[in-house]
Amino acid sequence: MADANRERLISFVLPAVDEAESIAELVPEICATADASSLTIEVILVDDGSRDATWSRIAEAARADPRVRGIRFRRNFGKAAALMAGFRAAVGEIVFTLDADLQDDPKEIPRFLAKIDEGYDSVSGWKRRRHDPWHKVFPSRAFNLLVSAITGLRLHDHNCGFKCHRAAVLEEIHVYGELHRFVPVLAHARGFSVAELEVHHRPRVHGQSKYGVKRFVKGFLDLLTVKFLTGYGQRPLHLLGTVGLLAFGIGGLGLAWLAGFWIVQRFAEQPQSIGNRPLLLYSLGAVLLGAQFLSIGFLAELLTAHGMRDEDAYSIVEETGVMREKDNPNP
Repeated sequence: MADANRERLISFVLPAVDEAESIAELVPEICATADASSLTIEVILVDDGSRDATWSRIAEAARADPRVRGIRFRRNFGKAAALMAGFRAAVGEIVFTLDADLQDDPKEIPRFLAKIDEGYDSVSGWKRRRHDPWHKVFPSRAFNLLVSAITGLRLHDHNCGFKCHRAAVLEEIHVYGELHRFVPVLAHARGFSVAELEVHHRPRVHGQSKYGVKRFVKGFLDLLTVKFLTGYGQRPLHLLGTVGLLAFGIGGLGLAWLAGFWIVQRFAEQPQSIGNRPLLLYSLGAVLLGAQFLSIGFLAELLTAHGMRDEDAYSIVEETGVMREKDNPNP
């Protein structure tokens, strides 16, 4: 196992915002764990617009150890942007992500690699015993249950920043906005194998948490985005069109009933008007809503067809046999 670890390069991507004191301790921990396990590593630290001495600490670490590299943003662009910058810079066969607040224990790294060596493509940490306030723990657990139920990927802790992926996973997944916490979900949707590993969660020593109540609101909206992307990203009309047809059909039935009622009332001694009936308003609204959903669905299909690449429609794990070159019709 040690020889295999020497042969492959392992990348660590750490986004950081105002974590100067933590970085000074975390980088030596990662390097010490790598040395003890004979790992060939690179550590990529991304300063996401810090206002303290974070960049100075990163620069010092890079000067002290050639395995450490730093990337500095002009301002705060968010964790997903920091991770994407790190992923683009990483050249390792295996890529770790850790939070820079010292709550993720680098001693867990060999256990992640052992899980990857079992054949998994992505391994997500599970902070079973969390050293966080109760008002963050309980909403997070409820959110994790909701994510598992909606996406079909059963994980105890989708929010854990301590993750490990094969490079092939990150080559096929594009993370933006706040979708970084859903990398395992996106990988699972692409057919990659995902596992979960219980990890040691340490209490925060320096600085303050960057997450508040807004995180859960954004997380729910991002969950809806992920569900749409993984379920209907290449066929948006199937979702929007279904809703549109359902609304259009309900509205059409209501108008048809009112039309029949109006015809019958034409022959009645005291005909009743349909103009003041609530059903008329509801039916017209349903028809208009259905037409809008269908129109948006067709526009979404046009955008998808225009922007989708062939490789977005599938994920190849391996090939065999002799690949023949295509004939060139215009030599």
